[in-house]
Amino acid sequence: MSPGLVVKLRPTGPWRIGPDSGARNQVDFIYHSDSLYGAVTSALARLGSLDEWLTATARNGAPAVCFSSCFPFIEEIGFVVPPRTLWPPAAPALLATRVRWKSARFVPLGIVQALLAGRPLDENHWAVDGVSGCLVPAGRSGPFRTGVRWNAAVDRLSGSTERHSTACLEFRPGAGLWAVVSFADEDARARWQEPVKAAFRWLADSGFGGERSRGWGRSESPEFTEGTLPDMILGGQGPENGRQVAENTESPEADVRSHGNTHWLLSLFSPAPADIVDWSRGDYTVLARGGRVESPAGSGELKKQVHMVAEGSVLVSGSALRGAAPDVAPDGFAHPVFRSGFALSIPLPEVS
Repeated sequence: MSPGLVVKLRPTGPWRIGPDSGARNQVDFIYHSDSLYGAVTSALARLGSLDEWLTATARNGAPAVCFSSCFPFIEEIGFVVPPRTLWPPAAPALLATRVRWKSARFVPLGIVQALLAGRPLDENHWAVDGVSGCLVPAGRSGPFRTGVRWNAAVDRLSGSTERHSTACLEFRPGAGLWAVVSFADEDARARWQEPVKAAFRWLADSGFGGERSRGWGRSESPEFTEGTLPDMILGGQGPENGRQVAENTESPEADVRSHGNTHWLLSLFSPAPADIVDWSRGDYTVLARGGRVESPAGSGELKKQVHMVAEGSVLVSGSALRGAAPDVAPDGFAHPVFRSGFALSIPLPEVS
């Protein structure tokens, strides 16, 4: 077990999470772990801890702190990208097949727990919210919807205008995003927990993601829950996980045992040389990550593109996954630009 921290953000307005394509009329539904690490790093730089932070994380083969990606929640239900080996559920786990389970991008944590325990899913209890891609209890809405905001650029010399649109996420009351912070050990928690909390508070005021100059990406004061991993995900310590809306069947509980070789990613992952992964097994997908540099030394240049294993992937490895933070700075840039590929993964239990 390792010390952990769950962070809940309740947006006060639109959020802009740019898609990999960069298209302004599209928006991503996940604020990825590499972007979250970059935002926290920027905040800690303003708080005077940049060099020590980079030494403890990006420059360290065993980072003191790593982050999951940010996933949606609404009221008591925390959603997550489910393990690809469990989702969509196989036919024996279903009581009927009218729900398009495969179209759900996010599911409640309680559903993951139910599937690990071998309990079936009843379609009468669930529906897929087409707007957010969340599997929600029947009759309830998803945590957000996509919106488009219009603006006009005005030429100060000629007075001519050019209208343009930007896509965003608009959150319902009681909804927001949550993430997990993992500390390497108690010493790392003692040193970095309060600075990380301070960084999240600063970011809640200044904004996450794009269009921050318009006031987007802000949230109420973050909510923090301390605990240990993996219990915060599979043991009920963390965000409310929808256990009360999980299936209530009379099937006996399955015998669940810890299985250390199978790892469910809650973050993006860039393998380090020391990571020994059996790529012929498991179930995973890969994303191409790019973007532009934001730095006092120069902004706007394209970062080097890297491929990373996506959230929800299940990898097989005989040891815990670490990951790496490759330097993606453009050639000749003034300083390194690290893209966090540190793994925040949950060992999956096996069901017998």
